[in-house]
Amino acid sequence: MSEKLPLILAMGAAGKFAGMVVPELTKRGANVRGFVRSPDEINAPRAAGANETVIGDLTDEASVRTAMKGVDRVFYIAPAFLPNEAEVGIRLVEAAKDAGVKRFVFSSVIHPVLAELANHAAKAPVEDAVLTSGMDYTFLHPTVFFQNFAGSWPQISQTGVFNEPWSADSRFSRVDYRDVAEAAAIALTEDRLLYGTFELCSEGWPDRHEIAELISEVLGRPVKAASADPQAAATGAGPGAPALEKMFRWYDHQGLRGNALTLRALLGREPRTLRRFFEELAGPLCNFTGRGNRPEPAKLAREAT
Repeated sequence: MSEKLPLILAMGAAGKFAGMVVPELTKRGANVRGFVRSPDEINAPRAAGANETVIGDLTDEASVRTAMKGVDRVFYIAPAFLPNEAEVGIRLVEAAKDAGVKRFVFSSVIHPVLAELANHAAKAPVEDAVLTSGMDYTFLHPTVFFQNFAGSWPQISQTGVFNEPWSADSRFSRVDYRDVAEAAAIALTEDRLLYGTFELCSEGWPDRHEIAELISEVLGRPVKAASADPQAAATGAGPGAPALEKMFRWYDHQGLRGNALTLRALLGREPRTLRRFFEELAGPLCNFTGRGNRPEPAKLAREAT
């Protein structure tokens, strides 16, 4: 008689990022239950290979506790600038513990000790709750996601201007969340990442000038770096606007840097690069070799990938 597979609950399974974790789990033969917010989202986890889907709301404790029934392992990533994020996360951890969940994998954030940044600081109490819960755990600390470029890519391509609401000289580590999703799947289906905290970054910490040069090489035409107004960029973020603007102004002076060594070792390969990600965004407009009639990449642009 074969051993029953542990049931893994993927919170936000129809979301932009947790939705990448589900196929990584199912390709490993995992037994996955997807947690989604609305009936409109119920088919997305199934299409990615989830065995079942439940509907609920992170802020509704009853629906969270119902979703936890029979679950052995949980994957959690909080929605960006979720109101009362720390409290919501702590209640989720408590619900997992009460349901008898054995393993909790939390996609947190790089440097959760940054008390000035609400989206960083809100992760620390959740990690504390997991650490004191008695559950097995893995903490993933990814930096800024490559996928954030997707929304602005059409404008960059059309205007030849790459804008972000902080200094063009600020340096950032970034990461493709597909690599983070792979790390999460390893943590949920294997034991080698148990009790670990892992900083997840791709190679390098390019500034906006270097990234604009890299995009120029991929598109084969000039792209220049520019800076948008932080207050204007935060407009429309609702209750999260003040925290978002504060984050932009902090980035203006500090940037956000990490190291690729951990992700490289964890995956057993090189992390995905910004160049490759931009080539994917460019699609058929791009020569994937990055050569042809384009100039030889400068040293800084190579480091940006």
